[in-house]
Amino acid sequence: MSADTALSLGRLATLACTLEVCAPKPGNVHRSADFEDVTLQDFLASAIAIGGILDQAAELSLGQLVLHSVVATSRVSNTNTNLGMILLLAPLAMAKNAASLQEEATAAIEKSTERDAGDIYLAISMAKPGGMNTASEHDVAGDAPPHILDAMKLAADRDSIARQYATGFGEVFDQVVPLLTESLPPYFPLSQRIVHAHVSLMAQLPDTLIARKNGAEMAQQSAVMAQRVIDAGPPMEDDYMQQLANLDFWLRCDGHKRNPGTTADLIAAGLFVCLRQEKIRAPFV
Repeated sequence: MSADTALSLGRLATLACTLEVCAPKPGNVHRSADFEDVTLQDFLASAIAIGGILDQAAELSLGQLVLHSVVATSRVSNTNTNLGMILLLAPLAMAKNAASLQEEATAAIEKSTERDAGDIYLAISMAKPGGMNTASEHDVAGDAPPHILDAMKLAADRDSIARQYATGFGEVFDQVVPLLTESLPPYFPLSQRIVHAHVSLMAQLPDTLIARKNGAEMAQQSAVMAQRVIDAGPPMEDDYMQQLANLDFWLRCDGHKRNPGTTADLIAAGLFVCLRQEKIRAPFV
């Protein structure tokens, strides 16, 4: 058990992933919408699978946490459901104190070794994330760099997960956590706060999974459409909900190639932070 919560770190990670996927966010799998090749059950099983691994954060290295979590996920799902979440949650779980979560997670990455980089590269290769293009240096299909930050810094401008490694989780703590805790009054149900935070984050940070699969122009278009939701009027009222439905429909066109999956990963990481720091507490309404 962690010192600052009744739930273990792994259970908090499972809870964060569960809260994220169950909220009816536009363009994503949730409790009322599956994709043809991946379902809510896949995400829930994956959330449970990584909990036991992240409970070992005090004993395992960063690379081991990531690799073991990907292996555990592969045993319950045939699809990459959570690589981005794992990459974010692993260093956050290695932090011992909730009060210094950002600093300790950043230090865990900085102190990682060449072997950790190799394990992370192997995990990424196993997960087979969508839209991974060939890079001229430190390509994930090639050899791992001496330090994982070498690769993450090179990818930071095109991948939001890499950018969290390169910038010390700046966007998770400076944007995602406030969106989850401050953008709506506390009387809004948590599920609605998650949806609003997700749309707000899409408007602020064009989703890099959409960009990898469809190009930067379409990612920017998704951000513009998300901003229309925010500008439509008070959250969860008629005009807002109409624009939210429009965004959801557009994101689900063309199969699910426009799935804002990286935004979902950032939301899951933000929820984990909020749970660890008790900015969000059970029971949830």
